[in-house]
Amino acid sequence: MSAAAYRKAVELGLFNREQIGKELGLSAEESVRSEATLRSLNLLQPMPGDPEVLVPVGPDVAAADLVSPAEQEITELQQAVTSVRTKLLSLMPAYFEGRRQRNRLEAFDLITDGAMVQSLIDEVGKRCRTEVLTVQPGGARPAESLASAREVTMQFLDRGVKVRTIYQHTARSDLATRSYVREVTAAGAEVRTADQLIDLMLIYDRELVFLPERGADPGRPGAAVVREPTLVSFLCSVFEFMWDSATPFVVESQKAAATSDDLKQSIIRLMVLGYKDEMVARRLGMSVRTCRRHISEITEELEATSRFQAGYNAAVRLSPPPPGPR
Repeated sequence: MSAAAYRKAVELGLFNREQIGKELGLSAEESVRSEATLRSLNLLQPMPGDPEVLVPVGPDVAAADLVSPAEQEITELQQAVTSVRTKLLSLMPAYFEGRRQRNRLEAFDLITDGAMVQSLIDEVGKRCRTEVLTVQPGGARPAESLASAREVTMQFLDRGVKVRTIYQHTARSDLATRSYVREVTAAGAEVRTADQLIDLMLIYDRELVFLPERGADPGRPGAAVVREPTLVSFLCSVFEFMWDSATPFVVESQKAAATSDDLKQSIIRLMVLGYKDEMVARRLGMSVRTCRRHISEITEELEATSRFQAGYNAAVRLSPPPPGPR
């Protein structure tokens, strides 16, 4: 009805209520309703200079007049949204830098003062609840260090804290270490040895790890304290890998003066790889003098007249036998 009335108004050039109603067969009320509808849609507007006369306008003009306020409001809202987003996104560099700094501080603490490291280790040890995992490379430990370690380890065990330690095979020949291991294993600790270890590592409750600071003074080294859960979990996995491949340290079954077969095999493997005496000694946690004595024994066993020949004979011995006929 309103659409038909609009078409008639366009044909006539104005909205004549009586004429349009008559031509369309509309009642007076229907004509009034049509006019009101068309005016509400801005399709009828007063003629300039004669506001009593209504003339039809194009739908595009009516639409523009009708939605212009809404479009303006939408535009202002979009501009406001864009402004807020721009201001907030300008803070992204600060956010990521702050988060990087926070993560670094939460994941690591690098402590360069040896006394402070020891103080923190003592404090963490007092709060330890379930487990202490230790990797101690470098062969035998000094007697004074073992005395302190014995006291701390016994305190852990008395509190029900599990203690597992990995030494290098060379520690088996040290009387002080053997005495320490005998006492702590009798109290419930577990100790194993391996030919080579990566580095010193202390793990408390699988939540915090101490690693040695690189380039620090060997006399009073600092430490990196790792707290980040993913890194701690990885280091725990590294420990378990070394533990599974290590050999239980059973004191009564060892001969202190003899070079173990495991140690011999480790020396032979490093000789085959071309390592010099100093590097072999460092990798296996022994003095260069002791290492050379072992190499001399191995050279004699391999019936070699030189270190080079000993390495060659060792490589031949370690090579797998050729496959037999099928």
